[in-house]
Formats: sequence, structure tokens, C-alpha cells
Amino acid sequence: MTEYVGIVVAFALAGTLAGAFILLASLLGPKKPSAVKSEPFECGKVPFSLPLGRLSVKFYRIAILFILFDVELVFLYPWAVVYRALGAWGLIEMVIFLGIVMAGFFYAWDNRALEWD
Repeated sequence: MTEYVGIVVAFALAGTLAGAFILLASLLGPKKPSAVKSEPFECGKVPFSLPLGRLSVKFYRIAILFILFDVELVFLYPWAVVYRALGAWGLIEMVIFLGIVMAGFFYAWDNRALEWD
């Protein structure tokens, strides 16, 4: 358990530092509100109307699929670093993991979740 003390201290220090920066920015930062600063803008251009309605489900679907395949890569890199130490059992486990992820990919592909119509 003592090997995790350094990690806990690093997280506590990072959280304290982030909180201190946010607090200092809110206390010491300039506050000059104006009508121009309160207006919404998009890409540096004046909007022609306020946004109405909801976003399409396509945006959320693509975001979830991106997170799914991004998490796959997060697990793939450390495995590649220690591949020789894991041996054949590590290869079998990664093939099973990639099989599960690819099953999800083919399911999304079959349901036309990757098409932007």
C-alpha cells in the first residue's frame, strides 16, 4: 500500500494547484462585463439567430463510438510495451479483447451507425 502514497500525493497536489489557479483567476482576474462580451459568437462571426432545438443524435453516436475506439487504443499501447514479458498468455488475452472491441465495431457498422446521412 505504501507504493501508492506517491500517486495519492501527486493527485492531491494537482487538485490543490488546479483549485488554487481557479480561485486566483476568479479573485484577481479583470471583470469588465459589457454587452459585446455577453453576446454569443460562432467562429468569430456574428450569429444570425440563437440556436433552436436539440442536436441530432448522430453527434452523440459518433462521440460515443470515438470514445469506444479511443479506450481501445489506451489499452493497446501499454500492452505493446510489455508484450515480451507477457508471453503467449498476454497475446491470447489481447486477441480476446480486440475480438470484443471488433464485435462492437461490426455491430455499429451493421446498424449503419458509421454512416452520416
